[in-house]
Amino acid sequence: MAQCELCGNDYDKSFDVVAAGTTHTFDSFECAIHVMAPVCEHCQCKVIGHGTEVDGRFYCCAHCAQHAEDAPVSHRA
Repeated sequence: MAQCELCGNDYDKSFDVVAAGTTHTFDSFECAIHVMAPVCEHCQCKVIGHGTEVDGRFYCCAHCAQHAEDAPVSHRA
């Protein structure tokens, strides 16, 4: 068993996520999202989908990016 780095739960079905060479251990996707997901610069929600990145800033969608950026932003197709 391994302990979740966010909530401390010691769980037999925990899993590891490796990002940028660092290993993180979680007991649920919910805990992984709280720690790993970027936050939308406009509405402050967690970006758990594709989202949009503009000049290193993350947005949950093109709509939020359009409100925050001077340049037009469109959804990826």
